Amino acid sequence: MKFEVKKNGTATVLTIKERKLDASVSPELKGEFLVLCNPQTKNLVLDLTEVEFCDSSGLSALLIAERKMRENGGVVKLVGLQKKVLSLIRISRLDRAFSIHDTLAKAMKAS
Repeated sequence: MKFEVKKNGTATVLTIKERKLDASVSPELKGEFLVLCNPQTKNLVLDLTEVEFCDSSGLSALLIAERKMRENGGVVKLVGLQKKVLSLIRISRLDRAFSIHDTLAKAMKAS
C-alpha cells in the first residue's frame, strides 16, 4: 500500500496514494492506524483525494481509526472524498462519525 504520513502542526496527515480502499490494502491500513492513533495525536486527517473506490473492508479500516482516536480523545477528519466514496460514507451514515472537508486547508482550520 502506498501512503504518506506528515506532521502538520497539531495534526497528523495520512495521504492514501491508492485508487482503491479495499481488502487488498485495508489490513495494512488498519495496522498503520494502530500506530498513528495514540494519545499524542489529537487530529488525524485522512487525505483520500486519490481514492476512487471504497468497499466494506475500507470502511472498516476507517472505523478503526475513528474508534481509536475517540478512545484517545482525538478526532478523524476526512479530506478530498470523491463522489462515489462520499456517497458510500453518506449511505452508511458514517458522515456522523467523521468530520468531512473539501480541502486539507479547511480540515486544518476546523477545530
